[in-house]
Amino acid sequence: MIGDHTTRPWGSWTVLDEGDGFKVKRITVAPAQRLSYQTHEHRAEHWTVVAGRATCVIDDSVLVLRSGESVRVDIGQAHRITNEEDEVLVLIEVQLGAYCEEDDICRLQDDYGREASVTQ
Repeated sequence: MIGDHTTRPWGSWTVLDEGDGFKVKRITVAPAQRLSYQTHEHRAEHWTVVAGRATCVIDDSVLVLRSGESVRVDIGQAHRITNEEDEVLVLIEVQLGAYCEEDDICRLQDDYGREASVTQ
């Protein structure tokens, strides 16, 4: 739902917009934190960095993005975002697909002990 704000061990996200086949989030990643290494069965993601520097792992390839730079993660690609900096990382994530809900996550690795898979 638009305006939903969720805190995670690595930072937080807020839903900015959503509709049929898409969702847009503002994601903040705290310094020295990273999201789980994960895949999605039903959606692709497009990340654009707006503040800070993101170290992105996509299918075991590492890409560093700075403010104004972006990357697409296709459906099924393993991916993770890491903030290796001393300042908060802020990015906009556009999810595109038939299903854009939080239970479309298959965690391959997680620093916070969360369950490995929540994909429906």
